[in-house]
Amino acid sequence: MITASGGGDTGALRAPGEAPVDVRPQAAAPDEEAGPGGGPAPSRGGSFLARAALVTAALSVAGSLLGLARDQALAHFFGAGTDTDAFLVAWTVPEMAATLLIEDGLAFFLVPAFSLALAQRGRGTGRDPVRALVAASLPRMCLCFAAAALVLALAAPWVVAALAPGLPDQRLAVDCTRLTATCALSFGLAGYCSAALRAHQRYTVPATIYVVYNAAIIATLALLAARWGVRAAAAGVAVGGALMVVAQVPSLVRQLRSGRGTGGSPAPAEPPSTRLRTTVIWTVLLFALCRQSQVLIERFLASSLPGGAISHLNYAQKVAQMPMALALMLCTVTFPVLARAQAEGQTLKARDRVERDVVMAGCVVLLGAAAVIAGAHPIIQLLFERGAFTPEDTAATASVMRVYSLGLLGHTLVGALARSYFAGGRVTWAPVTAMGLGIVATAGLGVLSVGTFGVYGIAASNAIGICLTATLLLRGMGPRTVPIRIPKVVAELAGLVLAAAVATLLGALCARSLTAPVPALLACGPTVLLTFVLVGWSLRVGPLVSAVSALGPALRKLASRHDR
Repeated sequence: MITASGGGDTGALRAPGEAPVDVRPQAAAPDEEAGPGGGPAPSRGGSFLARAALVTAALSVAGSLLGLARDQALAHFFGAGTDTDAFLVAWTVPEMAATLLIEDGLAFFLVPAFSLALAQRGRGTGRDPVRALVAASLPRMCLCFAAAALVLALAAPWVVAALAPGLPDQRLAVDCTRLTATCALSFGLAGYCSAALRAHQRYTVPATIYVVYNAAIIATLALLAARWGVRAAAAGVAVGGALMVVAQVPSLVRQLRSGRGTGGSPAPAEPPSTRLRTTVIWTVLLFALCRQSQVLIERFLASSLPGGAISHLNYAQKVAQMPMALALMLCTVTFPVLARAQAEGQTLKARDRVERDVVMAGCVVLLGAAAVIAGAHPIIQLLFERGAFTPEDTAATASVMRVYSLGLLGHTLVGALARSYFAGGRVTWAPVTAMGLGIVATAGLGVLSVGTFGVYGIAASNAIGICLTATLLLRGMGPRTVPIRIPKVVAELAGLVLAAAVATLLGALCARSLTAPVPALLACGPTVLLTFVLVGWSLRVGPLVSAVSALGPALRKLASRHDR
């Protein structure tokens, strides 16, 4: 997301006239011991980032798998009918809250703020700037979160009417919305804790929040679905949101207690790092809101279609987005490193970091998209076709998922590039503008196509709109952000797209040759993986060349052991 230059100006978080902070690199392994003064221990190289990425990815995969289990439970109990549509309208609240308060919004301005505060902690001032930042920001944010939750609960009838005016059972959606409105508070606190912990280079605890969240929803469904109907799912959302906060608070308290001043001259009454500029906050939140509004457009348009349309879109998105979520895990881990490099004025380090992250994220998501498109029908059949979820629902959901997956690279690039725009903690409107143009394209194309193509038109509009935003963000990378080498990045991404297209074609042929879902996936998956790697390697795409080069010695070593 668009920020200012990649230089060392940290004025957005510094008092007027104050001298720039002399910051030295500090990065720690996930959950390793703090260094002197309570700050992160010095980094020992990229191995810690790799370990952090692995831990985060593993826990994120666990959370995603539980998310699939949650959707399976929802499909089993309620199928893809009007009750599920009513809940999914209420589900818009936690979806919006997750984007604004956990995944994008808060993190994009709190991680740079905490990174600067941690750097100032090492200067030995009398007052710990990290604690000062928490004291200045957390109480005010809690009031805002609580007020938002109350307003959403009271305004639930109007919210439902605005989101899905054609919904048959609006009263059920209102009841569910009032329960999910608690996420405005719980997700806000969870996002605050996650941003603070990640800035401290603590990744394990924040990565567990979706594990406890989805587990709570599944448990609540199992206990209350027969008695409360689909309202049980909304109650599970409320319980899961509270558990996200409970899981993180002890770790954050330990980090705050470990920080202490080292004497010296008294610190100012309010250290500069505690001043979060309102304009920075609004630019970040507006970007996140525009990005999530794609879901609002989809729900609004789909509410006028036959019952089950919203459900088909939802199930298709949940499965298709798993590769994107995995691809962005690396960017989540490296965001504090990028923010620190921006604060230090290390432009080349920031450039290399962004280029590696974008290409690696593209590699992961395109491999996943190829697998999802090629094996769409057996994937949906295996995951959901049971209970109230019929073969007709499987066919409709799989078809929508194929169309939706065409925009996965755009979604991933937007998530990866946005971090570089906001890593410096400075005011920028370019990401909001790019996302706004993408939303206009999504809405316009959706209105024009929904009458003719139904849910397929909605999914295609989503893909086109987000790809437009990604293109604008990529073109905007320059001296005022992180000056990446755009032709180099585009060339590697083009090679990955070609590899994914060939892998999709061969994988689809394998999947269609078998009728049972498990054999079809066992044939499709390895075919997609092998084809993607070989084509990408032949095109000399960086990550795949490195992967094949590393695999060769490992295979030779394994063969020599076998011979002995």
